Amino acid sequence: MATVPSLAATVHQRVSDALSAALPEAASADPLLRRSDRADFQANGMLALAKQLKGNPRELATKVTEALPANDEIADIEVSGPGFLNITVADKAIVANLAARRQDERLGVPYKDNPGTTVIDYSQPNVAKEMHVGHLRSTVIGDAIVHLLEHRGEKVIRRHHIGDWGTNFGMLIQYLIEHPHELDHESDAAGAKDAGEAAMARLNRLYKSSRALFDSDEAFKSRARDRVPALQSGDPETLALWHKIVDESKTYFQGVYDELDVEIRDADIVGESAYNDDLQQVVKDLEESGVAVRSEGALCVFFEDVKGPDGTPTPLIVQKSNGGFGYAATDLAAIRNRVGELKADTLLYVVDARQSLHFRMVFETAQRAGWLPEGAARQLPFGTVLGKDGKPFKTREGETVRLVDLLDEAVERAAAVVREKAASGEGAVTEEEIQRRAKQVGIGAVKYADLSNSMTRDYVFDLDRMVSLQGDTSVYLQYAYARVRSIFRKAGELKPVPHPELELAPAERALALHLDAFADTVVTAADEYEPHKVTAYLYELATLYSRFFENCPVLKADTEEQTENRLFLCDLTAEVLHQGLALLGIRTPERL
Repeated sequence: MATVPSLAATVHQRVSDALSAALPEAASADPLLRRSDRADFQANGMLALAKQLKGNPRELATKVTEALPANDEIADIEVSGPGFLNITVADKAIVANLAARRQDERLGVPYKDNPGTTVIDYSQPNVAKEMHVGHLRSTVIGDAIVHLLEHRGEKVIRRHHIGDWGTNFGMLIQYLIEHPHELDHESDAAGAKDAGEAAMARLNRLYKSSRALFDSDEAFKSRARDRVPALQSGDPETLALWHKIVDESKTYFQGVYDELDVEIRDADIVGESAYNDDLQQVVKDLEESGVAVRSEGALCVFFEDVKGPDGTPTPLIVQKSNGGFGYAATDLAAIRNRVGELKADTLLYVVDARQSLHFRMVFETAQRAGWLPEGAARQLPFGTVLGKDGKPFKTREGETVRLVDLLDEAVERAAAVVREKAASGEGAVTEEEIQRRAKQVGIGAVKYADLSNSMTRDYVFDLDRMVSLQGDTSVYLQYAYARVRSIFRKAGELKPVPHPELELAPAERALALHLDAFADTVVTAADEYEPHKVTAYLYELATLYSRFFENCPVLKADTEEQTENRLFLCDLTAEVLHQGLALLGIRTPERL
């Protein structure tokens, strides 16, 4: 079915048409409609327009109101202050529009007019190393943006640019050659909760053992370094062991992603190694085109505005003086592949803000080389996860926090909340069900805390606050959803039925108008790559629903029609909470 526009969009169009009729010379002007605490909506575009036309804003506003034809949506419009238009919409129009949108399984969220292909690069763990809290933001933000873009109809290609190449692998592979059963030790995996944790235990043993020998034995160090060119040249034995290490790491990654409730497909994992065969061509093309030049033996790209503290230029190094390749070469090869082979219109990189200069130089280099259309690539930088002390989040011993430990603790904290709610809820709940809900609540709490901040900001990781039933948390939203669902378990034969003919109470109006804004919010969040706009919307929705619930009896309303209408608002609230949280990768338990 055709997507039903929001009531706000319809009112905006009505005012725009009236503005064009009253002032033909300003037909393209935006009335600047927004929600207001003085009316349902306020249009303040007359002020800027009056300045442009050198007229009186109140007189212009009056002309617009006079040009507005009778319609079903606007109940009242008045000129206020220096020329604002305060607009009140009809109760009948609010409910009728929501009823039409409820019939749409997308709740009015339109598909993009001209969807393209977006390649999004996020969650970039390193092979043979544990994922830590620093990987949390890239994974959670990237996953939410994927959901939002796909919901808008964009073709999204996920890319997890894992660190699976480089000098460390010479050390790991050489050790495996000399100790062929190192990855077969099951004793290290004893007590592991799953295959992923067991894989990481084996990899940790391999890394620590090989590193200790590398640091203490010069002969082994030499053999390990000689193993790197063997890997790069495709030596069969070396490659076979490299694959073994990578596969073991993927098993570990998958275990973490499963716990984080994020879908990562094997086909989406395309690491640095995938571009190894292209690096020489990247170097050749950059040097022949003059985009890159040799400097002290290294192949460099220089930028007028990038200089070190002493004022000397700081280049992007594509190839080192010893012939080795750095991150820049791999990133440039990836851009060529994503634009040339995958036919991407947009490239997104969900990467730590501290790498912003690197990506700015990489993007500009690719543009100079003609591989990347201007404006097609964009880094989505994110801030740092902090501890309660305001410093980067570490363990008490000063070590980086393992991501699996953090997730386990979140689920454990959530279990206490769920157990308490279950004890006072409807009927007995098994421990298995408590643990299932606890995982949904705990993981949702971690994701929401991350996504509810503007991604460029640092934020404090505080599990006590994250799993609280009070405040701006996913638990608060999940509880709101569960509370709505509980009403329907008590409603008996009563069904949600919209009744546009009924007058709405203030709390009903406030809730209904906010429900009307869901689709517009999703569109903005997707188009601007800002998931926090969805979290802010959902928190406000849960808050307005709480006021509605307190002030507007549902099952004990004055009439059956009023009960049905309020059940309709409850039903739509639940569906919006469910869809909105799903777009953020967060589950909604039917009971909490």
